[in-house]
Amino acid sequence: MDNFQGNSLPMSRRNFLKTAAAACSGLAIPQKAFSARPVLKLGYLPITDATPLLVAHGLGYFSQEGLEVERPVMVRSWKILTESFLAGKFDLTHMLFPIPVWMRFKRKFPVKVLAWDHTNGSAVTVRGDSGIHGFADLGGRQVAVPSWYSMHNLILQLGLRTQGLEPVIRPQSDRLGPGQVNLFILPPPDMPAALLGKKIDAFIVADPFNALAQTRFKAKIMRYTGDIWKNHPCCVIVTGQPLIDKDPVLVQKAVNAIVRAQVWCRNNPRETAHLLSRDGEGYLPLPEKVLIKVFQDPKPGELVHPDWKPSRIGFQPYPFPSATKFILEQMKVTRVEGDTHFLEALDTDLAAKELVDDRFVKKAIEQMGGIEAFCDCTTATPYSREEIVEIN
Repeated sequence: MDNFQGNSLPMSRRNFLKTAAAACSGLAIPQKAFSARPVLKLGYLPITDATPLLVAHGLGYFSQEGLEVERPVMVRSWKILTESFLAGKFDLTHMLFPIPVWMRFKRKFPVKVLAWDHTNGSAVTVRGDSGIHGFADLGGRQVAVPSWYSMHNLILQLGLRTQGLEPVIRPQSDRLGPGQVNLFILPPPDMPAALLGKKIDAFIVADPFNALAQTRFKAKIMRYTGDIWKNHPCCVIVTGQPLIDKDPVLVQKAVNAIVRAQVWCRNNPRETAHLLSRDGEGYLPLPEKVLIKVFQDPKPGELVHPDWKPSRIGFQPYPFPSATKFILEQMKVTRVEGDTHFLEALDTDLAAKELVDDRFVKKAIEQMGGIEAFCDCTTATPYSREEIVEIN
């Protein structure tokens, strides 16, 4: 993703957004027309992880594929989004990658991961006066995560274990030992205010709430997650197996629109921030100046691995099997509230194949110019990679 500067957009930018879809109509993936298909319902949290879904709707990419899609419905917490999807209120949504694992193998719900929605996009944020500079400083602290089944919880506990710290789940009133870190769930919108009010010492979550805390409360980024696990997935696009079985052409068209939106987001970061903001189409309840910060890449001085050149948030849709397997392995050693015995019996290779259906995203990627449009992938093995994780 390109760097850019500035916190304001020309007055003509709104008109540009309204005509962007038409200007890019040559990129549409041709499909046979169809009729009498259902109106798709989309759900999302007010985080930038949802960006491709929202951009695909805002620029009319779904409709250009011949789909009728209601305006996406915003909810406040992962619990609400998960329960709504399980109840059939949404046909397609973004979801923290570990949640579909829980859905499919614990709840026996026929969810399928269709694509990655984005890469990176999260951070560990602390108060500016906290004295917390790294994972080693989190001993004896209270840290909020957005969901037990989240990449945030996985990555946070990876960091804590490297420092010999023990993640615990206790009431906040309990006394902690110096080597313990208490974890608990907070909805993402509640995290910045909790940090400001000193109800928590740190949080790990998706943007824009890290950027909001930086901008309004002088909080600081302790560590970007993409600076720990290189170009990691976080949210994925999911649907139910029944919809795939009933109408695979519809699913293909929806994935086409989302992949096309990712290309647009990569090429138009400023316009993406504007479209999402309350100054644009109002998908996220934050001003443009906060969202612009999300689409700026970290400065080299903010990174442990400047040679990685990680984007603060990136867009790459292919669900690399190596990442799925790594997630499944980490879930088996990550502490959560509730019964996790279902993870013990999972065969990592078989579970990864059962969870992910990459047929649709591969076709969409190839028709958008190949995976090289999204990442520096080797020509010999474009759909494989090695996972790189370094805490330091």
